[in-house]
Amino acid sequence: MRILPLLAPSALALVLAAGAVAAGLRAEVEGGHQLVHAWCAGCHAVEPGETAGPYADVPSFVAVARMPSTTASSLHAFLSTPHGDMPDIKFTPAQLDEVVTYILSLREK
Repeated sequence: MRILPLLAPSALALVLAAGAVAAGLRAEVEGGHQLVHAWCAGCHAVEPGETAGPYADVPSFVAVARMPSTTASSLHAFLSTPHGDMPDIKFTPAQLDEVVTYILSLREK
């Protein structure tokens, strides 16, 4: 029983830390959501549940998120290099992290 009072502050610290991480993740997802609406929604379906965008041959972000090859690293690499007919958008490192976090968040929805 003497251990319980020692564990309680540690448990509280873990709960608070988890809450801070979750809040940070939500903020990053929201930031990414805003960026993809500004830069990507003209060609891609970017919302959870959307499967078709303005162009039939352009994948939805949900489809991209659910590809087995999609990882944070692969998205960072893909979005950091010019490719195909896509505009050469120059995201800051923080913006790129937000966009990647947003896309990966669509995997679960």
